[in-house]
Amino acid sequence: MKYDVILFDADETLFDFKKSEREAFKNAMLEFGIDYDESYHLQIYQEINTAIWKEFEEGLITQTKLKIERFERLATRLEVTFDAQAFSTSYMKHLADASFLYEGALEFIDSLSKVCTLSIITNGLTDVQTKRIGQSIIAPYFKDIVISEAVKVSKPNPKIFELALNNINHQDKTTVLMVGDSLTSDIQGGINFGIDTCWYNSDRLANTKNISPTYEVANFEQLKAIIFAE
Repeated sequence: MKYDVILFDADETLFDFKKSEREAFKNAMLEFGIDYDESYHLQIYQEINTAIWKEFEEGLITQTKLKIERFERLATRLEVTFDAQAFSTSYMKHLADASFLYEGALEFIDSLSKVCTLSIITNGLTDVQTKRIGQSIIAPYFKDIVISEAVKVSKPNPKIFELALNNINHQDKTTVLMVGDSLTSDIQGGINFGIDTCWYNSDRLANTKNISPTYEVANFEQLKAIIFAE
């Protein structure tokens, strides 16, 4: 086997974050007494959330400010009034309780853990990811879970990858593979750090970025074939 260590992104790679997001957002909206229409409200929130996390990747906003700012922008777009801080607290509580693995993820990680050291690097919020990932059924298979808010550095900054390898006492970059769904975060980050990368592209999206992963896969079976190749 070529790789001794596999670094995984969490959401949209192993965990169905879109499902978690839908559940958490719906519950927060209902908790605040808003007549919820998923086709309308969720689409607006996702547009705002995608844009603000992009700002975070580019260093234009902190995670602390992001937590509240996205809901301030939401209230403005929806022309409603609510306490953005309180809404954020509600949303993150519901999100922390919403942990959904993709089908086949448990079996895949179980087989992989027998031959590789596994670690997670997530650009997420500590309170949310500690519970969603740290208390999930697959958590025991990972030697370490690095959460960007907790370590004050995020993908694609190579420092978070250096920290992840230091935490598991592994220095040989040639035997490390980064797997994730985001070209700009996971793949660019791995490239910045000088390790091989695998774009987990389950939706088979076109690569419109000037970013070239070492591999591209659409499912766990394809990824397993790469990792277990001699």
